[in-house]
Amino acid sequence: MSNQLNMPGGQLATRPLHFYWVCDVSSSMKGRGKIEQLNYAIREALPLMKNVATQNPNAQVFARTLAFGSGAKWMNSSLIPIEQYSWTDLSADGVTDMGAALKTIAEELKVPPMPKRALPPVIVLISDGHPTDDFDKGLRALMGESWGNKAVRIAIAIGADADTDVLRRFIGFDEIALLNASNPQQLINYIKWASTEVLQYASREYFSPDQTSDSTPALSSQKPTLDVPTFKPPQIGPPNQINTSNTSYNDLVW
Repeated sequence: MSNQLNMPGGQLATRPLHFYWVCDVSSSMKGRGKIEQLNYAIREALPLMKNVATQNPNAQVFARTLAFGSGAKWMNSSLIPIEQYSWTDLSADGVTDMGAALKTIAEELKVPPMPKRALPPVIVLISDGHPTDDFDKGLRALMGESWGNKAVRIAIAIGADADTDVLRRFIGFDEIALLNASNPQQLINYIKWASTEVLQYASREYFSPDQTSDSTPALSSQKPTLDVPTFKPPQIGPPNQINTSNTSYNDLVW
């Protein structure tokens, strides 16, 4: 990917855009094919995500996965250029240390290692349960970082048992809807939406054409917004349209 964008009056440097999957891998994700469908959905979304990234020359997209159960663990040792990123299947076990996950993300968004001259990071939090640790402490740590506060924060609740209150607090903006996946097809559709439309939204040009230095982009003094009325989640198809090798998942309702 080119690291310069030609614009009137000169060239505009490409800005890094960091995309994080933050996935609940607690024991409850073992039930009713949730973890299998999560793995399947993100694998299916990756080619679409890479295609969107190539169509946004002002952003250089990097991705990383954080799994949280009993503690939080990076699945990749570092951020990976989206062109080289591949999905490693997750397995489920343990409790739901969501607070630890948010604290781990907060450390990643400090400056450094987060560059000043970046686009707002995208954080997609996926969970089917309730935090078993100090969620408030983790959220404070995340929001205490400038890039945590400016991040485009998306949450996907899996099933009726997910703690929708904490997920809405993670999002932090009334204008951005919590996505509720009550069956595998909805999960697939929402993950594809987050991988494509949200990425496209976040990688728009948020800084003025004459801002070519290494200073923090103009967005740094603003909060990102997501225009939900014109930026809607995908239409939901019936569960039996899921194309997986395990057809027993097709009729699931979570």
